[in-house]
Amino acid sequence: MRTVTTLARHPDFRIAAVRCRDDHAGWSAPEPSRAHGVVLTRRGGFRRRGRDGDEFVDRTVAYLTVPGEEQRFAHPAGGDDCTSLHLSGRLWRDLFADRPAPAVRHVDARMDLAHRLLLRSAAAGDPDYAVAERLVRLVGAATGPAGGGRDGRLVERARAALHDQDPAAAGLIPLARALAVSPYRLSREFQARVGVPLTRYRNRLRVGRALDRLEQGATNLADLAAELGFTDQAHLTRTVRAQLGHTPAQLRRLLGKEGPLVNASGRAGAPY
Repeated sequence: MRTVTTLARHPDFRIAAVRCRDDHAGWSAPEPSRAHGVVLTRRGGFRRRGRDGDEFVDRTVAYLTVPGEEQRFAHPAGGDDCTSLHLSGRLWRDLFADRPAPAVRHVDARMDLAHRLLLRSAAAGDPDYAVAERLVRLVGAATGPAGGGRDGRLVERARAALHDQDPAAAGLIPLARALAVSPYRLSREFQARVGVPLTRYRNRLRVGRALDRLEQGATNLADLAAELGFTDQAHLTRTVRAQLGHTPAQLRRLLGKEGPLVNASGRAGAPY
């Protein structure tokens, strides 16, 4: 029996948890792949027959799929739990335009950690930046090491778009497309040159704007979250607290505004 639970959804990708409880040593009937994707194992193991032959898949192996690829599976050891990353054809081309996409990739300790962090990001929200950046870094790592930090002009253009709140900077993937580069390359170059991930840099800008608005007397956290591009009020509060160690309510008091904050229900108070 196979169950699939969607963890995060974006126009260019979907992250799903796949639980398989099959118990058969023989090969399954052919199953054509329907999407570009990457599959990583979290628990257990199984055998797979694909375009690169047969392999045993466990935590140390990831495999990449392309539409129409015929696959067969066998589960001599029982069940397994995997993470399935489905990518749009456009994002796949963005990521692999300048490098071949392997059929199978060794999952080293760094990729294992990146996989775990991606799942945590998916649970926390922010698919446009935090989840997208984790995903493209993980998938990009499937092609092996790559350099970074050489293209200062690219990074400065990205910083300018974020600073000016360019509509294209609403997400990592559309920003990379506007700059005509791979999102993986943009993420790598940005961190190598600036010293922090693009997501963290963007959040730094948004937290600064939140401080401005709180200092100016903003009281409705739900409206402030929407204004600054956060998923919701809770997302705003988590991000502010992670960067400053204070909630928006505490910050407003620190900045000298003693009036009550208004939460998402429209009631006065400081729920966080």
